[in-house]
Amino acid sequence: MEFPMRHLPRAVARSLCPAAIAGMVILGGSPAGADDDAPKGPAVTVLKVAKSCFSDIVEATGTIIAREETSVRPERPGLKVTDVLAEAGDTTTAGQVLARLALPEGGTLQVAAPVAGVIATSTAQIGNFASAKGEALFTIVARSEYDLVGLVATNDMRKLAVNQPATVRIAGAGDIDGKVRRIGPTVEPNIQQGIVYIGISSQKRLLLKASGRALIKTGQSCNVAVPLTSVQYSSAGTVVQVIRRNRVETKRVEVGLMSGGNIEVRDGLNEGDVVVARAGALLREGDPVRPVMAAEAAK
Repeated sequence: MEFPMRHLPRAVARSLCPAAIAGMVILGGSPAGADDDAPKGPAVTVLKVAKSCFSDIVEATGTIIAREETSVRPERPGLKVTDVLAEAGDTTTAGQVLARLALPEGGTLQVAAPVAGVIATSTAQIGNFASAKGEALFTIVARSEYDLVGLVATNDMRKLAVNQPATVRIAGAGDIDGKVRRIGPTVEPNIQQGIVYIGISSQKRLLLKASGRALIKTGQSCNVAVPLTSVQYSSAGTVVQVIRRNRVETKRVEVGLMSGGNIEVRDGLNEGDVVVARAGALLREGDPVRPVMAAEAAK
């Protein structure tokens, strides 16, 4: 039943008009579908895909040896040690006097280092005898040059080349720069690993036969990268969840090298794509989400 406005008292009409007008404004200001693009669903931490460079690293594990070891003895037999002027661990220069020996006819003979380097071992003790054919008084790591003799997986041997840079990690000595000096021509048949010689020059005294590990840089690849947590592996392949228009899209990708918690994506993503930082099975294709940039989520 309709009630024309003219049949209502003026006071009632005045009280209804603002409400009616307000209702018209609300209805008129919210057309159907205006909120279709508004973020819905759960909040999801996302980040933009950026380019990064990855080093292709081959690992070798082995032991430290002297590249060249020089023995120091007197040229004459039957001489007694009277003074010891150096000991194991000392760095020497070529010609430096290491010990003095007493001659049978009187006087002394000085024993000098024939090369510069680090004294690896010493048997020189005052009162002991020394000779040209006996045990060496000193052994010197010539020019302080060492090698890490390392084992490398057969599949990685083809990547190696002389002069490739390496970081050698030795317990108690920290990280030391090195280079591939020589690559073994054969493979150890029982373990199917090849041998590589990593050259090291260090003024520190390195313990011979100590264990070490070399990280050899064999190449570099630059592509877009995502965190390892963004990648999912399944029977359907390797996928990353991308956000477009606030909805989840699943993209198959081809991944490559890994470093520092990130992984190279060689195909399937473009720089600037927005991906889910921590992908999970709870997010499915087409799900609406409220994306939150990782930088904002960390605040």
